[in-house]
Amino acid sequence: MSNNSQNKNMVPSQNGGLIKDFIRHIKLIWLLMTDKRVNIFLKLLPITSLVYLVSPIDLVSGLALPVIGALDDAAIVWIGTSLFISLCPEYVVEEHVLSLEKVITTTWKDVPGEDEVVDAEARDITGDQPK
Repeated sequence: MSNNSQNKNMVPSQNGGLIKDFIRHIKLIWLLMTDKRVNIFLKLLPITSLVYLVSPIDLVSGLALPVIGALDDAAIVWIGTSLFISLCPEYVVEEHVLSLEKVITTTWKDVPGEDEVVDAEARDITGDQPK
């Protein structure tokens, strides 16, 4: 393997955790699926893996081996989506990963000046005020 392919991160972690990484992975797949620079036949990989997930045909029956039956479905979806991302043009994947990193999320803790106290007076506004 080349050094370039070893350094390629499909979805970089941004101190988010498992759920945020999963959501970022789904967003990346969606962005790649809607990108016209990605080959139409390559877009069949995640679609067929999702079709396999919902189809009644199964490699390992969930009735015979319940845990392994669910794991093989998850493995097929994971392999299909991972293979899709790795086979997409690298510059397209990097572009979309960077666009996902640039999304600014703010919470009330991130707002500057939250410790500032505003000195104000409350008053009741009624309809009998002068114009």
